[in-house]
Amino acid sequence: MTTINETCSRETSVPPRIATVRRATRETRIDGRIDLDADEPTVDIATGIGMLDHLLNAFAVHAGIGIELRCEGDLEVDDHHVAEDCAIVLATLIGKAIGDRMGIERFGWAIVPLDESLSRTAIDLVRRPSANIELDLVRPSVGGLACENATHFLETLALTAPFTLHVRVLEGRNDHHKMESAFKSLAVAFRAAIRTCDRVTSTKGVL
Repeated sequence: MTTINETCSRETSVPPRIATVRRATRETRIDGRIDLDADEPTVDIATGIGMLDHLLNAFAVHAGIGIELRCEGDLEVDDHHVAEDCAIVLATLIGKAIGDRMGIERFGWAIVPLDESLSRTAIDLVRRPSANIELDLVRPSVGGLACENATHFLETLALTAPFTLHVRVLEGRNDHHKMESAFKSLAVAFRAAIRTCDRVTSTKGVL
């Protein structure tokens, strides 16, 4: 079951919401591209961390957006720098693509299951950085991604973009399922929040 807000139409005429980013540090080199409105979105993700690729593919597909993200990083150290820097790049892409944030629905929410796991996400694309992430993970890592870095990825995404994000795993026994349901709930909520509309969704008149 999914629950999303449907008050605005995505078909409202807006300029293409596409962004590209290249980020290079001593720890990682990342090229990224996002397209929020492609009719046939391209998803091409290779971070070097199998589980992170899996989660970001799920996010792109269920958000209905195109994401290209290629990373080379110091995985010989551990997965922290790659996970964090990929979150920074994705956040920067999102921030650039949605621009001044006028004319978008702004809010999105979803409850998404994956087998025995169930996750809830609520998002507000206003420029107020806040992250409340509770994934209830038990294992040290899944598929090369430290469980603490799954949480850190979502926190970094929200605080860098910036926007307000609440993600909570409500039920579950399998950590893979918990992570995946969390990212899928984020995707469905994000899809609702970026939907275009012909009004300013703020009592202040700006986002």
